[in-house]
Amino acid sequence: MRRPVSRRPRGTKRLRKGIYLIPSLFTVANMFCGFLSVIESSRGHFEPGRGHFERAALLILIAIIADILDGRIARMTGATTSFGEAYDSLADVVSFGVAPSLLAFQWGLWQIPRAGMAVAFLFLVAVSIRLARFNVSAHDAHDFSGLPSPAGAGAVAMMVLLSPTPVQHPTFIPVVVAVVFSLALLMVSNLPYRSFKDLNMRRQWPAPTLFTIALVFSLITLDPRLLSVLAAVYILSAPFGVLTRRMRRKDRDSSIAKNTGSDDVIQDPDR
Repeated sequence: MRRPVSRRPRGTKRLRKGIYLIPSLFTVANMFCGFLSVIESSRGHFEPGRGHFERAALLILIAIIADILDGRIARMTGATTSFGEAYDSLADVVSFGVAPSLLAFQWGLWQIPRAGMAVAFLFLVAVSIRLARFNVSAHDAHDFSGLPSPAGAGAVAMMVLLSPTPVQHPTFIPVVVAVVFSLALLMVSNLPYRSFKDLNMRRQWPAPTLFTIALVFSLITLDPRLLSVLAAVYILSAPFGVLTRRMRRKDRDSSIAKNTGSDDVIQDPDR
């Protein structure tokens, strides 16, 4: 007796292709926001005072959201592919490399053309190195190695949103140079930054967690500058954590050495 042949429903194959298509659409949205940010930054130099820099910074933040959703949806649907990872990195170079570099130059480094171009270009190179290293290295579910490029781009965007008017006072230019250059160094460093990929969104969380999230959103609504504080806390968390661990290790080693020295001083009572 022949077994009945089980056929796959027609819609299954199309649905599977659609699942793979959804993360790519968010990647395209990420790249599109970066492209629009570049245009707004370029227009801001020729049309100052019309909100172009502010819109360029907001587009970078929207690109960060699209990038987060891209990776989250790909992992939840099991649609992670080598093509998707490579395509996402190319989009990140545009949105988190080219766009914030041009924004930083047109907004705060335009008065020092040569030095400003050098610093902005170093930021772009740091982003490309960070993404290339992420693609070829083993991925850790808990920590990133170096500051993630979306965080670096977001820091530049938040700095512009705090003061959308182009920098004109000479004393503030070194601050912009120091911030952009420091972000570039942190991205190519090996400092461990929390990735939050190990958070299980499907498990049950305590009820106060929802209230805490709602409180954060309420505070951000009252004063959007709170995002800058949160970004600064995340950026400084890795250097502060490494410094704290080294200080604790140094104190522990000194206490061990002190205890070892005191034990050598104690004489044997049988002598």
